[in-house]
Amino acid sequence: MADSLHTRYMAASDTWRTHRKGCEPCQTKQPCETGAPLLQRFVRLQDAYLTHLRNRP
Repeated sequence: MADSLHTRYMAASDTWRTHRKGCEPCQTKQPCETGAPLLQRFVRLQDAYLTHLRNRP
């Protein structure tokens, strides 16, 4: 699961960064209608991945 979670987290990061580079509202921390769900997905997966790392034995 960790590899899959990491892969999804990195893909979400790449997607969000690519979108943000070309979107002025998203660059000013006011996500647009398209960028908001991309940012939410990235944040959700980042939280899940960091939680996974903290809970590793």
